[in-house]
Amino acid sequence: MTTPSDNAALARIDDRIENALEETRKQLSEESARLLRLLDVKNFAEARQSMERVDALRDEFTEKINAIRADMLRQVYASSSVVIGNQRHTVVISAIVTALAALIGLGFALIVSSGITRPVRQLLEGTREIEAGRLDRSISVSTADEIGQLSAAFNRMVERLRRNERIRETFGRYFDPKIVEGMIDNPAISATQGQRCVMTVLFCDMKGFSALSEGVTPQGLVKIINGYLSTMSSPIRSHRGIIDKYVGDAIMAYWGPPFVEADEQADRACLAAIDMIENVATMRKTLPELLDVRSIPMECDIRLGIATGEVLAGSIGSEFMMSYTVMGETVNLASRLEAANKEYGTRSLVSEATIAALKSTIETREIDRLIALGQTRPQAVFEIMGKTGVLTAAQTTLRDRYSEGLSAYRAQRWEDARNSLRAALQIAPNDGPSLALLKRIEDFQTSPPASNWDGVWHMDHK
Repeated sequence: MTTPSDNAALARIDDRIENALEETRKQLSEESARLLRLLDVKNFAEARQSMERVDALRDEFTEKINAIRADMLRQVYASSSVVIGNQRHTVVISAIVTALAALIGLGFALIVSSGITRPVRQLLEGTREIEAGRLDRSISVSTADEIGQLSAAFNRMVERLRRNERIRETFGRYFDPKIVEGMIDNPAISATQGQRCVMTVLFCDMKGFSALSEGVTPQGLVKIINGYLSTMSSPIRSHRGIIDKYVGDAIMAYWGPPFVEADEQADRACLAAIDMIENVATMRKTLPELLDVRSIPMECDIRLGIATGEVLAGSIGSEFMMSYTVMGETVNLASRLEAANKEYGTRSLVSEATIAALKSTIETREIDRLIALGQTRPQAVFEIMGKTGVLTAAQTTLRDRYSEGLSAYRAQRWEDARNSLRAALQIAPNDGPSLALLKRIEDFQTSPPASNWDGVWHMDHK
């Protein structure tokens, strides 16, 4: 690349070269002519001087050419420096322009990629929220492309899940969620033909409910029922029991596969019964508060019956409505034991099979051997006294004295039975089973039992 200044410098160098050549050529021509004349006249001395002048002219010409060459080299070097400087400047500018272009391209790429990946990340975060069970989040739809359509579809899915969750929560108050989950995980339990299995059934009833309901308004009665059922249902649910139904003030629940393991069903049912009995104090306190009165005309209490045995479990009903429930002799026995508490003045009566299935977690005492209404086989029934290791010395002594009285009663040693039962009453003056046996002893002394009497009590009423 050349500039006007470079061209002018080169032109001056050309002129200098032409001038030097022209001047040297002219001087050499003059000296040649002089030399020839001198040689013609054979003036050798002058001829040698002429030759010396020619050498001097040659040396002078050489110096001129060297000077011109030096100037030319300086001009070339100067032009080369300018060119190199321009090249470096061009490289720097090119690097800056390239860097700016790269930054602008990167920024544009980030903007574009962010517009694509942000909705994807929102979808991923939303999916994780759904997986964790949190359904309160929706995704903003900012585009109309495929990702925007996917986000809108996700929001519709979340809304359906919210609606389904509301339905599940609503109907969970009417149907135990574990039954629904069990039917989904194990379709066999929903078979309409039913299946036989061993379960533990519990019945709970409110003592004196009929008398209480007579003096209460319908609105107050609903409050009482709801408060009582909530208080008594909580231990059943916490011990993984299935609440089968509410019938008035009665609660029916059961434990067994596939809802709990077979070897723990009896323990869970009895532990739930202990908690329900402990909740009686809370119920007595809250019921007047529900009615906004200082007290209610009777002392509320509960009666519990628990039995373990074979039941028929399955979906029972019609083409219009189905209900997963259990039925059979074990269910009837649990119901009869709940009613038998009236006879013994107890809060809980448990079947012999249930006691045999316990894992030493519950303290009980045998109450009697009886044939419940509708049953044909006699069996021992027990009262739940508490959890293992928490009985007081008085409770232990009461159990021992009552056991002695029960053995004497079955052997028809009436006086020994009476003494042991009275000793039990000295520990617990209102002990219902002791009072019931003392009443029977008085009746038997007036009307002795048959000679083949085996100590079994026949219940002829509910």
